[in-house]
Order: sequence, then C-alpha cells, then structure tokens
Amino acid sequence: MFGFQYYKADSATYVIKTSGGRVRKKGKGLSFFYMQATSSIAAIPVSVQEAPFIFNLQTADYQSVRIQGQISFRVIDPDKIADVLNFNLKADGQSYASEGPLKLTDRVVRAAQSIVQNKVQSVALRDSLALSQPLVELMKTELAVQPVLDELGMALVDASVAAITPSPETSKALEAEARESILKEADDAIYARRKSAVEQERTIKDAELQTELVIQQKEQEIAESRINNERAIMRGNAQSEQERIKAEIEAENQRKELVLLSVENSKQEADSEAYAIAARMKAFSELPVENLKAMALANMQPEQMMAMAMEAMAQNAGKIGELNIGPEVFTNMMKKAVRQ
Repeated sequence: MFGFQYYKADSATYVIKTSGGRVRKKGKGLSFFYMQATSSIAAIPVSVQEAPFIFNLQTADYQSVRIQGQISFRVIDPDKIADVLNFNLKADGQSYASEGPLKLTDRVVRAAQSIVQNKVQSVALRDSLALSQPLVELMKTELAVQPVLDELGMALVDASVAAITPSPETSKALEAEARESILKEADDAIYARRKSAVEQERTIKDAELQTELVIQQKEQEIAESRINNERAIMRGNAQSEQERIKAEIEAENQRKELVLLSVENSKQEADSEAYAIAARMKAFSELPVENLKAMALANMQPEQMMAMAMEAMAQNAGKIGELNIGPEVFTNMMKKAVRQ
C-alpha cells in the first residue's frame, strides 16, 4: 500500500537497511516496514555455511587424483563483507540483486584448492593417497590466515577430506599391485612357515643326533670303564695269582728245606743207629757164645725159648735116638699165637 512493504529476517541473517544513502537499521533478525522506492535491504547470512569440493589434480609423477571434501565457514563481520560484495535484495525482498553472494562459496573453495594443489603437486601418487589428515591440518592452518577470508570478514570453522582416489586405470593397477603384494606376502608367509618347519625339523634332528652322540659317548665311557674295571680285576687276579704262586714257591722251598732237614735227620738217625748196631755187634762178637746165649735167654719169652730148643734139637737130630713130644705143647703154643 502506497509503496510500503514489510520485511522480516530470521535470526541467522544480518540485515542492513539503507535509505537515502544512510544506514537506518542493521542487526540480526530485524523486522520493519520500508518504502520500496527509497530503501535498500542487504541480507547477509551469518550462520555456518558448507562448501563441498572435488579437486581433480596432478601429482609430482604426473598421475591424476581426485580429492573430495568439504569446508565449513561463517561470516563474522557482516559490515565488512557488505562493503565488498553486493548482498542487496531485489524488489521482491527474497532474492539477491547480484550473483556475488552466490559465488561466496566459490571464493572459499578456490582458496582451498590453491593450498591443496600446492601440496599434492609436490608428492608422488602413492604418497598423495595418504594425505587425508595432512591436508585437513594444512587447510585449517593456511585458510585461517588467507587474505581473502580476512577481507571478506569470514572465518574458517572446519575442513575435511572425504576421499583421495586415483584414476580408474591407476586404481586398477594399484589394486593389482596390492593384490600381487598380498599374494606375495601370503607366499612369503607359506615359505616362512615351511622354512620354520624345516628349521624346527632340523633342530629336532640335531637334538636327536646330539642325544645319540651323548648316548654313544656314555656307552663308550661305560665300555671303557668296564674294560678298565676288567683290567683292574685281571691285574688284581694276576697279582693274587703271583702272590699265590710266590706263596706256593715259598711253601715248596720250606717243604724242600723240611724234606732236606728230615732226610738229614733220618741220615743222622740211621748213622747213629748203624753206629749203635755196629757197636753192639762189635760187643757181641767179642763176648763168648755162652754169655750171648745167657743174655738172649734172659730176655726171651717161653715160646721163643721153646723155638730155640726145637732148633737146637733139629741141629742135633742125628745124636738123638728117640724123642717124644706131647700134643699139649703144640696146643698151648698155637693158642698163644692165636691170642697174639
């Protein structure tokens, strides 16, 4: 009515109302009536805005990589950005009169792209695939001091890198290489396991051989000890036998000495007896026959005397005419002989 309209902003929009070349109102979440013909309204969003990006870059070894991520920022000085960019609304109070506000995210993304590109171009493909966290730290550090953000009165809130991927052909090559590497690692693991098994088997075999060697050494020691014991026993037996023979020799020598002494004693006894007999015979030869007979008859038994009488009669049988001897004499003699 009469060219007046009503405008109401939300709490996330900073509004600057200008009329007649002078700022009449400014602030967040304002509402007011204005005359369309003489007033202009600048609406600046101050909430956090998201700027997704996809960068197709080239690494130091001339390989293509795609980096995908997102940057979060917000306007912290609306008056400064309003002086640089045109945030005025059209007459309908809904859309912007220029495309400057719509290209705000492009300015931030281009600033981030220059930072990321400098980093990616300095490394090889393999190294670039592992730059997610380093790129995030780099953007947070360098974007915060970029002149473009300071001039526009904006501040970085957050930055993230969702993915870093090579070209499909390169990705397949890397996958094949990685697959071959994994297969090689598997083969190496199998080889290492077999090698370990062989080494363990060799260790076991060495232990068995060492055990057999120790057993043989022990058996040899036992055999040598047995031989030494047998030698000691043989030496002991030989020494005992020598001692026994020596003792027998000594006994034989003593026996020989005893026999010689016995023979000498017997010889001396025989000599003594012969001397005694000779002396007696000499004495008997010098004595008269009557004396000898008297001595013999003195020591004789009756039977001996009868025998001598019979012998004398037999010697003088021619001189005897007739002699009668009774059987009683012979009976008595026989009885005495039998008793003896």
